[in-house]
Amino acid sequence: MVEENKKKPNPIDTHVGSRIRLRRNMLGMSQEKLGENLGITFQQVQKYEKGTNRVGASRLQAIASILGVPVAFFFEDAPGQDTAAGGFAEESPTAFAVEFCSTPEGLQLNRAFYRIADPKVRRRIVDLVKSLSDDEPD
Repeated sequence: MVEENKKKPNPIDTHVGSRIRLRRNMLGMSQEKLGENLGITFQQVQKYEKGTNRVGASRLQAIASILGVPVAFFFEDAPGQDTAAGGFAEESPTAFAVEFCSTPEGLQLNRAFYRIADPKVRRRIVDLVKSLSDDEPD
């Protein structure tokens, strides 16, 4: 019997990688472009995003700078963090937003909404979406 010697990525490395991918996609940036800005190949970016390769502190700082977010962004809702409400707490709003923004529709909507310069127009769009949803108003 042959034993596979494949080590699973650390859950934190996988989480950080997924957050890198999320932010990169939100900006419409390719793996090639991110890699070019970092001086690495797109294959290395893929390995970071899958959690296969761990991102070092200085590289994570550079990625945060390129993607326009604080380093803490990559650790939001990371596995193993204690929640104040305990074990039966609802999923955090941040986790919901990450899940939504990871969908093709969420990415398209986010990119288009981000390009609307007029705050009044953005507010009217939010009001429209609320009126079309099945949820109770805020």
